Amino acid sequence: MNPYPNPPFRHSPYDGSSQPFTVGLKPIEESAFLEPDTSLGAYLSEKERLFSADLETVFRAEAGTEAAQAEVLALVAGNLARFHGGTHRRGTGTIEIPAAGRIVRLSEGPGLLTASRLVQEDLIIMRPGPEGYRLVAASLCFPSSWSLDEKFGQSMHGIHENVPGFNGARMGQTVARLFDNLKPEQLVGRFNWSVYPDGNLHHPRPKQIRPEISGSGLARLFLRVERQTLRRLPESGDILFTIKVHHDPLAALEAHEDRAKLAAGLRQQLVDLDADQLAYKGLVSTRDALVKALEGLSVAVQ
Repeated sequence: MNPYPNPPFRHSPYDGSSQPFTVGLKPIEESAFLEPDTSLGAYLSEKERLFSADLETVFRAEAGTEAAQAEVLALVAGNLARFHGGTHRRGTGTIEIPAAGRIVRLSEGPGLLTASRLVQEDLIIMRPGPEGYRLVAASLCFPSSWSLDEKFGQSMHGIHENVPGFNGARMGQTVARLFDNLKPEQLVGRFNWSVYPDGNLHHPRPKQIRPEISGSGLARLFLRVERQTLRRLPESGDILFTIKVHHDPLAALEAHEDRAKLAAGLRQQLVDLDADQLAYKGLVSTRDALVKALEGLSVAVQ
């Protein structure tokens, strides 16, 4: 069972609307910057659990990032006040979140940590330097097979060292140019997808999906979709990178009205992955069985 039941299949980049291992950035409206949903309380409770258990595992910030963190907090709080009054109630120096049963005081703690306590998204600050943009501050509670311990302080090159086709290829160069040219008034977004064996949010270690996918095996798997946004902070010049995780149980595809289209799109993207991409997604021993399992749901596509 998915412990964090987002609205199912809100985003489906595997349907052909996006391609894996490409930049795929598209403009988005300010009103769509943040995505509070029916799992808001559960996500924020899980964040608080992780903060209490081992803060350094999920939050780090270099000295000198305080002003940028304050920018992020002001940006997030302002967006919530403008567009999400139904889930967040602004008070004097506070924001109440009824779904989470808590009131967040905006003056307490590091700015980025306070901002993270308001939203389901993870929040990351990238700062320009001699080696390109570096990860200098982050609240990363819900990573997809990576951790702050291994990536904090690294450049984009180091962060993406194991991503097929990024470094030394057009994708990395395109991202570098985009970071350099991104204007404060621009807000852009993209998606990643992967397959996971459970609906847990906190996945800091690499995973491999077991090959037993026939029958009820498919029902135990989850499509993990990351919705990412990028924007430049106008005062510091740093870039804010947000990540919102959506979990869709593959079993729910059977009841979805667009199951044939979604299953066919996912099946084709799995077929098109090369060996390095399969290894990165942890699907080397599983892809063929997963493709076969999806065929029965996609036969209705003409």
